[in-house]
Amino acid sequence: MKNIVVGIDFSPSSENALKHAIAVAIKAKATLHLVHVKTQKTSSALGDKDQMEMNKNIAKRLNELTSDAKREAPMCDVQSVILEGKPNTELCKFAHNLEKAMITLGTHGNSGYDEKTVGSNTLKIISETKIPVLAVRESIHIGRDLTQILVPIDESFETLQKMKHAVTFAKIFNAKIILLGTNTSTHPESKHVINVQLGHARAMCEKANVRYETQSVSIKENICQSLVEYAKTADVNLMIIMREEEEEFFDFWLGTSTRRLVLISPMPLLVVPNINHFSINK
Repeated sequence: MKNIVVGIDFSPSSENALKHAIAVAIKAKATLHLVHVKTQKTSSALGDKDQMEMNKNIAKRLNELTSDAKREAPMCDVQSVILEGKPNTELCKFAHNLEKAMITLGTHGNSGYDEKTVGSNTLKIISETKIPVLAVRESIHIGRDLTQILVPIDESFETLQKMKHAVTFAKIFNAKIILLGTNTSTHPESKHVINVQLGHARAMCEKANVRYETQSVSIKENICQSLVEYAKTADVNLMIIMREEEEEFFDFWLGTSTRRLVLISPMPLLVVPNINHFSINK
């Protein structure tokens, strides 16, 4: 991980996400990029004088956050940029041009299920990007090192794509990976496939020389809530999931499970895009 891009809209949730990004950047010795995107709609609605004042205020606030980040992470390169356009499009384009990058975003999730409270831009960025996104709810406070990483393992082939990122975080923070086999079917063949996948995941951990443990759970309904409850019980600091896609309106959009976990996860959530999805469909 060489570059961490943080979407900044000056909301409490984006500033909270920045704090988490700084913590990761310090451990990874990564470059921090604070990115604010002005919408064309907002700019065009203002007169020249008001627009100049708005631009001045944006630059001032972004410089203040950048200066604070530099003080907190003096050994890291910290940069900032102001772009204009659609936030999801511009932020993704910016991040995709960087080497080994990750995007960090704040969300407004709560205990209910209302996509509007997450923020449409957050969902769009997670849906469209080709790189991992660290989603951090506004209520998640940073106050301790990352020590426990939960990696749900299912029977899909793509599930092992999470392991590369899990190993990276485990090495950076000297954390333990919890490999959780998620059995949603009682069919013996399904359980066998998950056990095989768990075997591959264990081998990846051993090859990378990171600490791990293996657990399995049977989930009859509401997989998202079950994962969250398990994560709470296991004192998990980070959950890593594969992005789920659904075909909707002739385009691919976030699956229901991904959207719900982004909304309700009580710990930072790393959403990993499916590289096979991009190679085939994009």
